[in-house]
Amino acid sequence: MSEVVPHSARPAGLRRAAEGLASALPPLMADALHLASTVQLGEHGRRLSGMGDEFWQYRPAHAGDEARLIDWRRSARADAQFVREKEWQAAQSIHLWVDDARSMEFSGDRKRQSKADRARLLALALGVLLIRAGERVGLADPIAPPRSGEVQLLRLAHAFTQEAGAADFGAPDARAILAGSRAIFISDFMGDPEEVERALGLAADKGVTGVLLQILDPVEEAFPFDGRTIFESMAGTLTHETRKAGDLRTRYQARLAERKARLADLARKAGWLFSTHHTGDPAQAALLWLYAALRKDH
Repeated sequence: MSEVVPHSARPAGLRRAAEGLASALPPLMADALHLASTVQLGEHGRRLSGMGDEFWQYRPAHAGDEARLIDWRRSARADAQFVREKEWQAAQSIHLWVDDARSMEFSGDRKRQSKADRARLLALALGVLLIRAGERVGLADPIAPPRSGEVQLLRLAHAFTQEAGAADFGAPDARAILAGSRAIFISDFMGDPEEVERALGLAADKGVTGVLLQILDPVEEAFPFDGRTIFESMAGTLTHETRKAGDLRTRYQARLAERKARLADLARKAGWLFSTHHTGDPAQAALLWLYAALRKDH
C-alpha cells in the first residue's frame, strides 16, 4: 500500500499517493460516501458569531460595542441601534477514536455487520461530512492529526482498514488530542470503565468536549442464550462455561444497564454526550445523531 506523503509534498506526488490509497480502499470509502450522501444535513452552519463573511443575525447594540460595528441602515428603522453579526467561519479540529480491539469484531449474525465495521463506517462517513463542511478531522493519536481536504479522508480510511489489535478490549487515549478541540470515541466500551474515565478527565482538562458512542450487537442486549453455553472472548483469553445460561440473563442485563448509566454519567460530568447504537439498526440514524451532537456541542 502506498505510503502517505507529507502535507508539504508537491501536488503531483500527493495526488499519486492519494490514488494509490484510493485504489486499495474501495469498499469502506464507497460505503462511507454513500452513507454520507443519504444524510441530508443542509448547509453546515456553526452559528457562532465572530470573524467571517456570512451574515448571521442582527442583535441590539450593547455598551462597549464599537461604532464601526453598528449597522446604521438597520438601526434607522427602529428606535435602537443594531449590530450586524457574521457567522464564525474558523475551522474546528475533531479527533476520532475508533476501538480496534478484538471485542469489536463480534457479530451475532453472519448477515449483520460486526461492531468494528459499523464503527469504522460511521467514523469515516462523519469525516466525509465534516471535512466537506470545512472542518479539520483526524485521529486521537499522532498517526493522523486533524487536517482538512479530501486526501485526509484517504488517510483516515487507510487507518481504519488496518488489522484489529491484539487486546480483548480497547481504551481511548486522549494524550494527543489538541486543547480546545472536539472528539468522538466509538467503542463497545466493554473494557475497564476506569480507562474511559481517565481519558475523559484528561480531555476535560484540555477543554475538549465531544461524544461517546457505544456500539452493541442486538445479541449483546437481548442475551438470548439458554442451556449449556460456552462464552469466549474474541481473543480467546477469557472463557466461561455454564449449563444454565438463561439463569444469567437478568443479572447480565442489569450489569449492562449499570455500565451504560456509568458511561452516561462520566460523559455528563465531562461535558460530553453519550448514546448507544445497535448494529441491527440503520447506520443513518447514528450518523445523524453524531452530527447533531457535534453541532450541539457548540
